[in-house]
Amino acid sequence: MRARLVKGLIWLTSRLPLRIDHALGAALGWCLAVLPTPLRRISAINLGLCLPEHSPEERRRLLRRSLMETGKAALETGPLWTWPAERLFPLIREVHGAEAVDAALAAGGGVIVATPHLGSWEMAGLYCAERWGITSLYRPPRLRALEALTRAGREHLGARLVPTDAGGIRSLFATLRGGGVVGILPDQDPGASGGVFAPFFGVPANSMLLLSRLARKTGAAVVFTYCERLPRARGYRMHFLPAAAGIDDADPLTAASALNRSVEQCVRALPEQYQWSYRRFRSRPPGEAPLY
Repeated sequence: MRARLVKGLIWLTSRLPLRIDHALGAALGWCLAVLPTPLRRISAINLGLCLPEHSPEERRRLLRRSLMETGKAALETGPLWTWPAERLFPLIREVHGAEAVDAALAAGGGVIVATPHLGSWEMAGLYCAERWGITSLYRPPRLRALEALTRAGREHLGARLVPTDAGGIRSLFATLRGGGVVGILPDQDPGASGGVFAPFFGVPANSMLLLSRLARKTGAAVVFTYCERLPRARGYRMHFLPAAAGIDDADPLTAASALNRSVEQCVRALPEQYQWSYRRFRSRPPGEAPLY
């Protein structure tokens, strides 16, 4: 039943104008922000940890706007997963910094495009896939009935999804050594064996090492990107930024700290569109109490 509802929502939103999808998504997010929901609680904890310099009122405004953007992200999935390139890409109004990716590829090197959960990360992945081709790790959705729909949506403009296993990791290395582009979400908790605790907004966070290992062993350039969602459904603005120095360092803590500084730089530029409702600090260093 849940899978059928999701498929129906994807079908419906793909047939509505983007301005309607975003308006409905903003209304949904507003409800999540004013009602005592888990997303509101987690967002409040994260904002208090990461942005203590903001006043309580500023954090409340950020929480509300962030969840409204989360609602937009949910309801824009239908158009992004189903519309053809000739309909989608006129919505990209501006692109800043993509020449860094072009230059690295022209020099014969691979590129790791790191896309935090900021703005429209689905659109960011589609843009990179259509422009350069991209290989990304893929974890099947919890509702297995949605797997075919999810893969088709994310691959329909040229992306190649590989599983989150040893074979998938080998595919990433092969792509980079062949001078291709790999996409990674850099701000997820990698689990007990895949990371190291490094500061994220000054708070220890279990941070991935895969991206840094890929860069160090292949010599690939690392570029961070995010897709800013413009107000009133006017479209999107793509941003590309070079990674912080040290992201390919052999020392895990140095590399993970550089990765997190790069994510912070992106988030501080557009904090209202970050996914503050993600339990980024669910893993804690030994002896620390849970935060959620």
